Amino acid sequence: MGSNGTPGVEERPAGSAGATRPAKRRLLVGAAVVLGTLLLTGCSSATTEQWKRLGLPEGASDRTEAIRSLWIGAWIAALIIGVMVWGLILWVSVRYRKRNDEAPRQVRYNLPLEVLYTLAPFAIIGVLFFYTVEHGNQVTKMSASPQHTVNVVGQQWQWTFNYKETVDGQEGVWETGTLDKPATLWLPVNESVHFDLTSPDVIHSFWVPSFYFKLDVIPGRTNKFELTPTKTGTFAGKCAELCGLYHSRMIFTVKVVERAEYDAHLKELAAKGQTGAATGGADSTTIPGTGEGEK
Repeated sequence: MGSNGTPGVEERPAGSAGATRPAKRRLLVGAAVVLGTLLLTGCSSATTEQWKRLGLPEGASDRTEAIRSLWIGAWIAALIIGVMVWGLILWVSVRYRKRNDEAPRQVRYNLPLEVLYTLAPFAIIGVLFFYTVEHGNQVTKMSASPQHTVNVVGQQWQWTFNYKETVDGQEGVWETGTLDKPATLWLPVNESVHFDLTSPDVIHSFWVPSFYFKLDVIPGRTNKFELTPTKTGTFAGKCAELCGLYHSRMIFTVKVVERAEYDAHLKELAAKGQTGAATGGADSTTIPGTGEGEK
């Protein structure tokens, strides 16, 4: 029996349930703040800088600004649209939260509303399309006389690089990789490089994330692009197209060096007898480095 004489009813202090909810809410907010602070302070400066670029690696080519501004702009546009949609959803949820048995006022055949939600998506798509084309043209622009030309051969399952330059009287030198020893592409810093992409077997995709550029390597077709490395260092490259059994091993390294070091490397290749041009695997069943299909 409760204190008020009613059987089976226990009295509780007034306001105790209401006081508990704010306390729990404050506890959750405090825990979220502490956790967020720990996550932010635990990040390295490199990670923090990458967050500022919204996940992009640090750029190392003259195509960096065109892609970076397009990437950041797309995120800003998506955020603005998202905030507007979320705001409308929350406003409707709060404004019309009370139940009402009466049917709400219908707004079908409302011409201004229909024009708005028909034209708004087209306007958004049109702006994104315009900037995509504009920045795409900047990325794919090519000059009449690049300083260097490299033929990139993507094959199952490694890369071959043919440097189309005269070295010690020889017309071109080359280097190739295997599954055990991936290839290394050498490039001179601050000098334009023209790339010809070819494949003897299946579709591959030549991708150096730090160059902010990626292009498919298609059998029977030569794809071309041009860029200028702007920073010395070692960068990772990979195939971005699922190309078969050892696709995950189809990686390579890019070394951007000073011109003197670049020239010295080409002379080393010529001294090894790696002159002329290599076209990759003999056929699509050759797997360099595994012994499978090799003759």
